[in-house]
Amino acid sequence: MRMKFNKSSQLLLVSAAGLLGALLLTACSQFTQTLTVDFVFVASSKAAGSNNYGEIDIFEVNSESGHMRQIPASPVPSGGRLPVAEAVSSDNKDLFVVNQDDNNIVQFVIGNDGKLYPYNTVNTPGVFPLAIAVNATNLFVVDTYQPLPSCSTAAPCSGSIAVFQLTAGGSSSSAPCTATVCIVTPAVTNPTLSASYWPLTLAGKPSDVIVPTAVSILGSGGYVYVTAYDSSVTPSVGYVFGFSVAPPSTATVPPGGTCPLSGPVSPNILPSGTLCPLNGGAPFAAGTQPSAIASSSSSSAAYLYVTDLKNNDVLGYTVAATTGLLAPLAGSPFPAGNAPSAIVVDPSFPYAYVANSTDSSITAYSMSSGALTRLGSSTTGGLSYPTGLQPVAIGIDPSTNHFLYTANFLGNNVSGFELSQTAGTLLDAQLSPFAANDQPTAVAAIPHGGTGSGIQP
Repeated sequence: MRMKFNKSSQLLLVSAAGLLGALLLTACSQFTQTLTVDFVFVASSKAAGSNNYGEIDIFEVNSESGHMRQIPASPVPSGGRLPVAEAVSSDNKDLFVVNQDDNNIVQFVIGNDGKLYPYNTVNTPGVFPLAIAVNATNLFVVDTYQPLPSCSTAAPCSGSIAVFQLTAGGSSSSAPCTATVCIVTPAVTNPTLSASYWPLTLAGKPSDVIVPTAVSILGSGGYVYVTAYDSSVTPSVGYVFGFSVAPPSTATVPPGGTCPLSGPVSPNILPSGTLCPLNGGAPFAAGTQPSAIASSSSSSAAYLYVTDLKNNDVLGYTVAATTGLLAPLAGSPFPAGNAPSAIVVDPSFPYAYVANSTDSSITAYSMSSGALTRLGSSTTGGLSYPTGLQPVAIGIDPSTNHFLYTANFLGNNVSGFELSQTAGTLLDAQLSPFAANDQPTAVAAIPHGGTGSGIQP
């Protein structure tokens, strides 16, 4: 017997079929798209494995909740002992990891799924590297000690900065390497010393030990700045060393080129990446013990921010476009929490965030003409957002600028937050904090797919 349907039943059946089709289409769309907005790479410094290397945890960030989870291929060895700093290439295809105890930088190629593939290792010119910054043409690395025979932990000397040129790679037979970015070795030569580094020293105080702490490149790429402090005096005295950076050459560079007295380096005068000290080589005053540095720049203005670990504040500077010289911002320094250890400036919205290591918290600021105003009530000292124990690194998701995260050294975890793009306030991400390997020290991130477009097909 065949079942018969009346007209109303037929209409219901057609409607149900249409609904089922829509559900299947939605499900299909969910399978062909991913909610992963970023991949975050967290360096964990505690030795692991037979070679005592550190590890890199690879997290994917959910675009709706900010939830972070490690991908199946996580973690991977850092390629050296005690990883302390990270940076990604400007095309988001490579991760550079600084391993302090092995004096090296390991280059990883980043897969479309966030997986890391070790590709190249270069040794730093100095001893015990601690900070790195990268743009499209250069890789800057700061070493705790200069490469002098007399330098050691028992007899420390001042630190230094070195520069490696970066060039495009590819699959063609003429490409210098098969990665998208190639590190050119040896490092750029300092023409004054005929050596591959620039020492961080004070005029008239050659025996004082200058301890570097961080490095930042201005958005234009024309200037680079290193924070440091004089450890030979009590209390210590903080500084920012500034350098102009020779741009890539467009013609043959004649020998014997010299640095300009001030301002940017003109093309084809010095080899690409050559550093020229600003302000006659005299550093700029920066509190007592600067710990971190970040910059903010636009077509109309540029600013530099330095956290002071001892004075519990943030120093702000304007950067003169024509000279690179620094001048304190009105109202600087700006109050922070206890022992501020890291700072990040939102690249798209007028906010800055400081991780306070002793308080295990984040201080949030709005920005206006460079000046920082702590968010929240002035009568309570402003808002403070709890993190895991002892945050030492901080970052903002590069895809949407909607999520923020800290690496918490003693908490052995990562704190995640959702960032309000209209108010600058923070909310805990779903199920934050997220377990990491022991003693995380650094964070770096790329957009999913390396394009910054968020949800990817």
